[in-house]
Amino acid sequence: MNEPAETGLPQGEAANTGLPQGEAANTGLPQGEAKVKAVDAMFDAIAPRYDLLNRLLTFGMDVGWRRKTVKSLQLSPGSKVLDLACGTGDLCRELAKRGYRPVGVDRSAGMLAAQRTSAPLVRGDALVLPFRSNSVDGIVCGFALRNFASLKPFLLECARVLRPGGRVALLEVAEPGNPVLRWGHGQYFGRVVPLVGGMLSDADAYQYLPKSVAYLPTPNRMVAMMAESGFGAAARRPLSTGIAQLLTGTRR
Repeated sequence: MNEPAETGLPQGEAANTGLPQGEAANTGLPQGEAKVKAVDAMFDAIAPRYDLLNRLLTFGMDVGWRRKTVKSLQLSPGSKVLDLACGTGDLCRELAKRGYRPVGVDRSAGMLAAQRTSAPLVRGDALVLPFRSNSVDGIVCGFALRNFASLKPFLLECARVLRPGGRVALLEVAEPGNPVLRWGHGQYFGRVVPLVGGMLSDADAYQYLPKSVAYLPTPNRMVAMMAESGFGAAARRPLSTGIAQLLTGTRR
């Protein structure tokens, strides 16, 4: 069953994903350049088993989330689509299945070395993309918004390289709105994920990843930021009772 979309620019800052905006600075999480270096090192370390743990820890739901992300682009076959923070290329493979021409971009040499896609891959920074303005038809990004040094520059850079009428689809983790589900999700995300991640991969990384939700602005604010950055019809769609979210928009 498809969850309803949240469209337009909602009033107020009601529901919150992670901690209130700005509170990440009070959690002990790295900021600025320290965050960039920590994230780079972390993804290099977890690259070999990153895809395996994504499947295990989401019970395979991440596959469906990526499929919905690509489907939401609604572009013509042959469209050029960037997969930013592409990791090993999960979204690139899904883009190719739908007839698009994917190009992956990631800062992590470890992730790119572990790639499982035939799409062209570029090592680069999503905040300073090595592409001309108005040169691509679509952009996707999976589970990386909370890992960028700053979200607004990322959105502005997406708007720069997209042609007018191009589409963006950003997949990210979230918290359920229902208090009971939110508590259960918090227990799983805060306890089980670090335990399993530590057993099968890097313990420090999987302690950090659940906490990194604190970097995300509230859902309403993220939709507003997309509109401010040049995207019309900005919308947020909760997925799987709200444990993930899909943000979409069209370049004006």
